[in-house]
Amino acid sequence: MSLSTPPPVAIVESIPNEPKRRRNESRATKIRGSRPTFWTYAILAIVFVVGVFPLYWSFIIGSGDASSLRRPFGWVPGANFIANVTAVANNEAVNFWPALWNSIYSSGLIAAAVVITSTLAGWAFAKLKFLGGPALLIFVVATMAVPAQLGVVPLYILFSELGWTGQVGAIIVPALTSAFGVFWMTQYLRQAVPDELIEAARVDGASQIRTFWTVGVTAARPAAAMLFLFTFVGAWNNFFWPFIVLDRQNPTLPVALSLLQSNYFVDYSVVLAGVVLATIPLLLLFIFAGKQLVSGIMAGAVKG
Repeated sequence: MSLSTPPPVAIVESIPNEPKRRRNESRATKIRGSRPTFWTYAILAIVFVVGVFPLYWSFIIGSGDASSLRRPFGWVPGANFIANVTAVANNEAVNFWPALWNSIYSSGLIAAAVVITSTLAGWAFAKLKFLGGPALLIFVVATMAVPAQLGVVPLYILFSELGWTGQVGAIIVPALTSAFGVFWMTQYLRQAVPDELIEAARVDGASQIRTFWTVGVTAARPAAAMLFLFTFVGAWNNFFWPFIVLDRQNPTLPVALSLLQSNYFVDYSVVLAGVVLATIPLLLLFIFAGKQLVSGIMAGAVKG
């Protein structure tokens, strides 16, 4: 036997592993090349219809007149939607345009502040070692179990003494931080940023702030985009606290639209036209940010 011939033991040991390796490769190829079935599309279609139907029903009623609810439900929109939208926008009791600006301004500022504070706190809890860190994170998460209604009375007294009642700042300041945002960013950064990457940055001479900016912020962009979107939608739809602390001269959009139901006779075609009008900015946000959001999630995915 020549020296270049491999020993028979190596050949025997490699043979049992070959079928297993081929099976794993075939299974991985099958998973990557699999296509959605008919039932997948059917379930997605049902979910889509269930989600879109309330908005479509609001548009149907909002495009009719005061007698629309007394007629059988129709699938074809009416011809009064523009007139109803104009009635909402020109209603002096609603203050639609100031309310729209207040909603855009407050929701954008709240979402940006929550992303910044949650990213900073998430980085600290996920990658910095300090005394009492795990216990403090548990305390922050536990605050989500406290109903927001319990703090309404002392919060209103505080802003009343500060003279902030009736001002948009009264709904912005209490929402600048979010326990859910801190937990969200902590869990994401804990999985997305390896400790070896932080050690490499420190070996290269990067400071703590430089490491956070170049490593943490870059890795947190997909989760930050999701958090910004969820926070913006939540602040946009918030009704309870703005209804208490704001007045009719300076409302947000949900509070302003509620004034359409303060009369003895409620024209639901006008009310639902206002609801559809208030939903359009959120739809535009999802349309323009959806593609960037998905691409950011795919780019920030952690490969195993």
